[in-house]
Amino acid sequence: MTHQEHLPFLALSDSTRRTILLMLRDHNMTVAQVSENFDVTRAAVKKHLTVLPDGGLITTTKRGRERMNAPNPQGLAPVLDWLGFFDAFWDDRLTALKSGVIKVMQ
Repeated sequence: MTHQEHLPFLALSDSTRRTILLMLRDHNMTVAQVSENFDVTRAAVKKHLTVLPDGGLITTTKRGRERMNAPNPQGLAPVLDWLGFFDAFWDDRLTALKSGVIKVMQ
C-alpha cells in the first residue's frame, strides 16, 4: 500500500475521529459545533478535523469565516476494498474447512 492508501486507516485509527464521523452522518458541522461534543480544546478537535480530510473521509467547505465539515462516503472505498479481500479469504477458508479439504488439528 502507498502512503496515500494508508491515510483512511490512519484517520479511522482514533476513536475521537470515528465519533466525529458518526456525528457528521446526521448533518454537516463546524469546528465549534463538533467541539461542543467533546471535553477537549477546540484546537484538539481541529487537529482531528485535519486528519479526516487528509484520509478522504470528510470534505471541508469554507462558508464565510467558518468551515463546514461533511462526510465523504467515497473515502471509505479503500477500507472496504481491503476488508473485502479478507472477507473473501475467510469465506474460502471456512468453506474449505466445512467441506473437509482443511482438517482441523485434534
